[in-house]
Amino acid sequence: MAKKKTDAKASDEAVEDQTPETEAEAAPAETAGDEAQPGQIQQRITVDDAGVTAAYSNFCRVSSTPEELILDLGLNPTPFANGDITVPVTQRIIMNHITAKRMLGLLSATLQRHEQAFGVVETDVRRRVRPQG
Repeated sequence: MAKKKTDAKASDEAVEDQTPETEAEAAPAETAGDEAQPGQIQQRITVDDAGVTAAYSNFCRVSSTPEELILDLGLNPTPFANGDITVPVTQRIIMNHITAKRMLGLLSATLQRHEQAFGVVETDVRRRVRPQG
């Protein structure tokens, strides 16, 4: 289902506690109330996700240049296999380091809220998998 979301805030991060969605905004400064401070830019950002496609990823490779951060996302169909595995990259996200830092803050806050609600997210697969037998 497509929906449009408008946000009149001009802040570096938009983390809404009321909804599960989080957005990174491109606004460079925070506002105090409805009045913009001198030198600050006020933006109204409308997000149109009518043409978005969703893809699941359980693999991420991060690389960087002096100007950009690159996220390659893919699906590893055999995450527990031994030997050589080829993971096809299906999505490549390229962003500047400012946006990457905003995204880092938003992801960190989102994961902290998740862990407070549901417990610690274990990243070591050996600790997550229960032995069969």
